Amino acid sequence: MSDDAASRHTLRHRAVTVLARGTRRPVPRLDYVSLREHPLRRLPQLFAGLALYGLSLSAMVRAALGVNPWSVLYEGLEHHTSLSFGSISAVLGVLVLLLWIPLKQRPTFGTVANIIVLACSSDLGLLLIPEHLGLPARVGLLAGGVLLNGLSVAVYVGARFGPGPRDGLMTGASAVTGRSIRFIRTLIEITVLAAGWLLGGSVGAGTVLYAVAVGPITQFFLPWFTYRGRAEPPPPTPPAAPPVGRPAQRTP
Repeated sequence: MSDDAASRHTLRHRAVTVLARGTRRPVPRLDYVSLREHPLRRLPQLFAGLALYGLSLSAMVRAALGVNPWSVLYEGLEHHTSLSFGSISAVLGVLVLLLWIPLKQRPTFGTVANIIVLACSSDLGLLLIPEHLGLPARVGLLAGGVLLNGLSVAVYVGARFGPGPRDGLMTGASAVTGRSIRFIRTLIEITVLAAGWLLGGSVGAGTVLYAVAVGPITQFFLPWFTYRGRAEPPPPTPPAAPPVGRPAQRTP
C-alpha cells in the first residue's frame, strides 16, 4: 500500500470511528419521577409498556420453546395450583413486596400497576394466542416475544414511575448487601429458574435466547422512550464527523 493510499485509509477509519461514537446515545436517567409531573404523557406509556410486557410473556409461553426465569416459576406453580399464569404472577408480586420491608424499599404507583396490569395482560394473551402451533409459528412467537419484551421494558421503565416488585427486590438487596446489581440479579434469576424447573416449568432455547438478547434490546430502545424530567438538561449533542477523505481541521 502506497503512502497516499495508507493516508486515505487512516482518514476513512477515523471518520467511521467518529460516526460510531457520535451516533451512540447517552444512557438516560431512570430514577423515579413524581406522578404529578406530566401524567397525561407518562401514564399511557406506563400502561402500554406493562400490557405489552404481559403479552410478550404469553407469546413466549405459547411458543413452548422455553421462557424467562420468572415465567418458568409461574409455569411450574401453575402445574401445582388452580391459579392462572397471570394470577400466580400477581400473587408472587405481592409476596416479593413483603421482602421489600427488611430492605427498606417503598412501593410506588408503578410498582402496584406492574402487579395488576401484568397479571391481566398475560392471561389475556394466553386466551388470544392459540396452543399447539407448528414449529415455524412457535419460532416466530419466540423471536417476536423476546423482541417485544425488550421493547416493552424500555417503554414502561422509561415512564419512570418506579421499579416493579422483582426489580425493587434486586436493587434493595444490592443496596443492603453491598453486592453488585449484576451479582444480585444473577443470583435471583438462577434461584427462580431452578425452583421453576423443579416444579415442572419449561426451560429451553427460549430461556437462553431471552437471557442473551433482552438486555441489549432494552438498552437500544431506552433512549427513545425515557421521559426526561423538567429540571433535567437535554442530552449532549454528538460531535459532527469530518468529511471522509479530508482531514479534520484542528482548532489552534
